[in-house]
Amino acid sequence: MKIKELKRIGIKKLEDNNIDDVMFKADKLLQYVLNMNKTDLLINENNLVDANLEEKYLVLIDEIIQGKPLQYITNSQEFMKLNFYVDENVLIPQPDTEILVEKAIDIIKKSKNISILDLCTGSGAIAVSIKKYMKNATVYALDISKKALEIAKLNAKNNDTDIHFIESDMFENIKNIEFDLIVSNPPYIETKELKRLPKDVQNEPRLALDGGEDGLTYYRIIRDEGYKFLKNNGVILLEIGYNQNKTVVDLFKENNNYKNIEIYKDLSNIDRVIKIEKS
Repeated sequence: MKIKELKRIGIKKLEDNNIDDVMFKADKLLQYVLNMNKTDLLINENNLVDANLEEKYLVLIDEIIQGKPLQYITNSQEFMKLNFYVDENVLIPQPDTEILVEKAIDIIKKSKNISILDLCTGSGAIAVSIKKYMKNATVYALDISKKALEIAKLNAKNNDTDIHFIESDMFENIKNIEFDLIVSNPPYIETKELKRLPKDVQNEPRLALDGGEDGLTYYRIIRDEGYKFLKNNGVILLEIGYNQNKTVVDLFKENNNYKNIEIYKDLSNIDRVIKIEKS
């Protein structure tokens, strides 16, 4: 079978099962199986595919239909123009989170030396991206999951960045360190909403998604503990869910240790990042 014919079959199978972004997923998966880039795939579309690779492609198409994220198959996700290894142990970095990194970089640019803590680092995408583009930053990355930290360390190495890693349940294991900036994309999905998420998202680690009954569990911890680990005039940057702007802002307004709350929108014009200063 020719490459273009195999791709057409993949697209049709995905369409028949109501999968989103069928062209992109069918193409990316074919690039992965044939070890080709997009241009090579196009140039060689009339070439025949080895029968074993043809079978492998169709098996992987079925895995996507069953809900396995494409990124877990290819073990790859681009974020901030960098490549990150991802698997079932970490959340897949999303473009919306780049807003968080961009706002962090804006803050870092104003200082010669700055220390940063990335809470709930997962794949390390936020921490690694900040360090890659801001060499003057000292970056700490924290997660409760040992397996997630192993992946974050791999991504730090692959992107030639020096990160200090901490295994900890939120702030529990941080000793005698204060930061200029704390960033986090914490779990913020309401527990009851998890079963309503798309099938592929449900296959991402629950630990990285479940924000408790009202989705605010980790924001409360950050509110109650965060200021203790900030230097004077330190800043917290948080990603929030599409409908959480008011509730998270109100949470921090309840604590007199914070001031000057700002909200930033993502590329879809949805409130996505909150900036809070220490009083």
